[in-house]
Amino acid sequence: MDSTNTAGADMAGSATQGIRTVLHPVSDLEAAKKVYGALLGVAPQTDEPYYVGFEAEGQQIGLVPGGKEQGMASPVAYWHVTDIAAKLAEVTAAGATMREDAHDVGGGRLVATVIDPDGNVLGLLQDR
Repeated sequence: MDSTNTAGADMAGSATQGIRTVLHPVSDLEAAKKVYGALLGVAPQTDEPYYVGFEAEGQQIGLVPGGKEQGMASPVAYWHVTDIAAKLAEVTAAGATMREDAHDVGGGRLVATVIDPDGNVLGLLQDR
């Protein structure tokens, strides 16, 4: 049996929608908001004490105050998926380790994170 063809066939229906969201841990939300506003050339869409979110050219850029204290050692890219439970099952079966199970962060948006074999954090995001 050719495992390459089998793996490809199994993964055909589970492709992601790409990276559309990147969250950045920040220690000074106001300072970071100015820098990212200047970089992106837009005002934040969401501006709360717990999260500031920008949308630029179809990308969601989020600033997470206290992110490092929450375990974010660096920015986390979120792969958008249509079925977060199925994708979590696939990537953990392939060797990723669950870091944060899928949970609703508001507005029907589900997020989860896994750790790849090299310790990189991968985010998954599903909008309902």
